[in-house]
Amino acid sequence: MADKNSRLAIREAMAAKKRVTYEPVKPKVQLGFIHNNVDCIGCRACEIACKDKNGLPPGPRFRRVMYMEGGKYPDVYAYKVNMSCNHCAEPACLPTCPTGAIWKRADNGVVDIDSTLCIGCRRCEAACPYGAPQFDVEANVVKKCNMCIDELEAGRKPYCVMACMMRVLDIGPIEKLRDGSQETKALGPNDKPVRRVKGMANPELTNPSIVFVAHPKGRAD
Repeated sequence: MADKNSRLAIREAMAAKKRVTYEPVKPKVQLGFIHNNVDCIGCRACEIACKDKNGLPPGPRFRRVMYMEGGKYPDVYAYKVNMSCNHCAEPACLPTCPTGAIWKRADNGVVDIDSTLCIGCRRCEAACPYGAPQFDVEANVVKKCNMCIDELEAGRKPYCVMACMMRVLDIGPIEKLRDGSQETKALGPNDKPVRRVKGMANPELTNPSIVFVAHPKGRAD
């Protein structure tokens, strides 16, 4: 009888756990990134600034500049796509973390991480459709972009944004970036921001906080 009651208690506990659903945080303001794929020269200053700021060893890159090229002569093209953590409205990484090392800030929507709580299970890394969580082999923990939260709290912009010599990378309230009402040098007067570029995972998965000034050949179908 005791064994039967124990099994019943276990089943009830498991059922109760399944009924608990993750409710995404709805921040006061959701900050996000904008990147101009057309004017980016691929200098990688943003990458280097990010690695320097976060003391990253060779390997992990919170911000990644990706070179895209294609076509056939004479119709060839090339452009750059720049991406880090997209601080999604519904981050896939957050609910997979068993220790609570990842959380979303209620004031600005930044998806932050406390790597001291990380156990290196890499579930967040597997869950993220944009490759944002980066595994540090030397430390055996996962780390990621937190939009330089210390800089934001000091009234400054992230290191990657400040390092961009072409001013093609910027941050702001994502709704204003999407409708083009946010003043930024990354957005020209005739540019229309898009949520997705070719090769990028579907934004419907996590509602990422990023928009692009896309190259004509880089627009998603």
